[in-house]
Amino acid sequence: MKIKTTALPYEQVIALPPWAHQPPLRPNWFFRTLLKLVSIPDLLATGFTCEKSGMERLGKNEPCLVLMNHSSFIDLKIAMHLLYPRPVNIVCTSDGFVGKEWLMRHIGCIPTNKFVNDLLLVRDLRYALHTLKNTVLLFPEASYSFDGTATPLPESLGKCVKLLKVPVIMIRTHGAFTRDPLYNGLQLRKVRVSAEMNYLLSPEEIAGMTVEELNRRLAAEFTFDNFRWQQENRIRVPEPFRADGLERVLYQCPHCGTEGRMEGKGIHLTCHACGKEYTLTEYGRLEALDGDSAFTHVPDWYQWEREEVRRQLAAGTYAMDLDVDIGMLVDSRAIYKVGAGHLHHGKDGFRLTGCGGQLDYTQKPQASYSLYADYFWYEIGDMICIGDRNALYYCFPKTPFPVAKARIAAEELYKMAKSR
Repeated sequence: MKIKTTALPYEQVIALPPWAHQPPLRPNWFFRTLLKLVSIPDLLATGFTCEKSGMERLGKNEPCLVLMNHSSFIDLKIAMHLLYPRPVNIVCTSDGFVGKEWLMRHIGCIPTNKFVNDLLLVRDLRYALHTLKNTVLLFPEASYSFDGTATPLPESLGKCVKLLKVPVIMIRTHGAFTRDPLYNGLQLRKVRVSAEMNYLLSPEEIAGMTVEELNRRLAAEFTFDNFRWQQENRIRVPEPFRADGLERVLYQCPHCGTEGRMEGKGIHLTCHACGKEYTLTEYGRLEALDGDSAFTHVPDWYQWEREEVRRQLAAGTYAMDLDVDIGMLVDSRAIYKVGAGHLHHGKDGFRLTGCGGQLDYTQKPQASYSLYADYFWYEIGDMICIGDRNALYYCFPKTPFPVAKARIAAEELYKMAKSR
């Protein structure tokens, strides 16, 4: 999938009129059925099944909030299949509207900027649920998982659930990540996909819980490990490309400590600094070709990288400096390519400069609990996105850089800022 881009000078982009807010729409029968039909081929190809629990508690026309884990693009198809024929509003990233705003609004999508405080979104959710009487689908993790485990949930989620005062439904998928992990460059594996759909909380149960209790309950629901699930259920992935791009997640060698010299290719992960080589087995385990394995589990390796970032932050040695190409989003017409710049990330947060000295944007660590970073974003390249409600800045490193490290550092800096 690609996205519309337009080259335009920075001064012209910032002079464009702001993107006007519009309330959500109720998708009609045609668009509901269209989404159902386009979901069928992938669901048939994966032998999709779903186990439901407690769904008899939900009224046929009762609006509800559906929370779903986020592993790959098939998630949306699963949800549209399971929720049909309900009218559904889908909270999605604002860049998904670029070049197709009319269609996205009419199929029920509500745009929001990832990891940016958006009070209008809560108002839109209330309008969709209580005025339009629609169901709302929300992926609270906001971004795909890098290592197959849950990404952080916003602390405001419990408060949002309490404000909305509607039943909460949980959809949890199995196999969606294993079939199409983000790092693997859109190469699909032949893996069966299933889901669990549960009535999680009634309005009465929500009213009797504190925000902190709700957050703990929701965090427990979003606790999973897709690599562990693959191993425990003996899900075989024989594809010869299963380690392609794995260095996007496992970017640092635990044997020599070198960053940015790992390469995932075929079924192997290799450090080109010290020569250490691993195989990613058909069942998702890491095995060293020679000597001991520092890690056999991808999430354990990723967690070690997080601890290394914490150590660098504590020692004051963490810094990211990248020359980047910059795209901007200020409306739904295009991603505006405004030129080159420099992105710095350190203890004080992000600073993006460029466009002949015209652009100078800073973002403090406490601005967001996580970071919008992506691999092979819309087939352009690995990307780091920062910004606010007025504009988003999509930064594409000119030289290879593990954007996963930037996400980890942003999350850890947020925790440090919050603790202070």
